[in-house]
Amino acid sequence: MPVINRQVLEEFIRTGENALNTTEQGRALEEFICSLFALVPGITITHRNALNVFDTEEIDVALWNDCDDAGLSFLPNIILVECKNWSVRIGSEEVNWFDTKLRHRGLDFGILISPKGITGNQDNLSAAHSIISKALAERRRLVVLTTREILELGDTDDLSHLIKKKLCNLAVNGALV
Repeated sequence: MPVINRQVLEEFIRTGENALNTTEQGRALEEFICSLFALVPGITITHRNALNVFDTEEIDVALWNDCDDAGLSFLPNIILVECKNWSVRIGSEEVNWFDTKLRHRGLDFGILISPKGITGNQDNLSAAHSIISKALAERRRLVVLTTREILELGDTDDLSHLIKKKLCNLAVNGALV
């Protein structure tokens, strides 16, 4: 259970907050995520900012998961991560676009990183919460992590538990809680 260095992650957040443009903001969040997941046993960052062969869809971060027992053994081998370093919650259009990327690749799981979370109400499945609920009905599980949640983690076991909790909430409630 590798320890997560909160100071390193906070520095990536500061870099994003002080960025001169949205490209630099996004890059800072991607660095934040890559430094986090690189700590997880069995996880390898395989791609960053990769376009598909048609030049129509970009994947921010792709992870290979060896399913190490000390890591994320409960998740699939291929994990796509979408990073949205916005100062507001991301909406249904962006969540839907990430879900579309997963569907186009035949994948059933993805992680969306948004400092402020997503729009809508989880209780009545409005806005972006509706997209996640509909994806679940089609056997795709989308997990949203905020930077605040990540900064509260002490080690990679905590990350594993957070994702497990979100997946169970998604399955039980049909929505993120």
